[in-house]
Amino acid sequence: QVQLVESGGGLVQAGGSLRLSCAASGRFFSRYRMGWFRQAAGKEREFVAAINWSDDSTSYADSVKGRFTISRDNAKNTVYLQMNSLKPEDTAVYYCAADFQGGGSSIYATGWGYWGQGTQVTVSS
Repeated sequence: QVQLVESGGGLVQAGGSLRLSCAASGRFFSRYRMGWFRQAAGKEREFVAAINWSDDSTSYADSVKGRFTISRDNAKNTVYLQMNSLKPEDTAVYYCAADFQGGGSSIYATGWGYWGQGTQVTVSS
């Protein structure tokens, strides 16, 4: 089992950058597929990015490709989401997700076993 705590959200102007962090407690962090989802007000939770546990391969939603970068530091039990060139439409609550030895990249929230409490990101125009 793993517990996830996100941090790094806040208010930023369009074009700016933020880095989200997700600290995981529990064992075997290196064996968890890690990901980020987001949920805007009145909308469904949507996939943002994922990083695999076995080879650190990454995948991204088309809407963030080229602007966001997911990475992990297994020594610190932490996954990051570097967000550059932010747009107002990136405004949402961002959630960290984990799945033990998950295969590939699941774009569906049902494919993930553990969730953080979320951190708000607001991008002003």
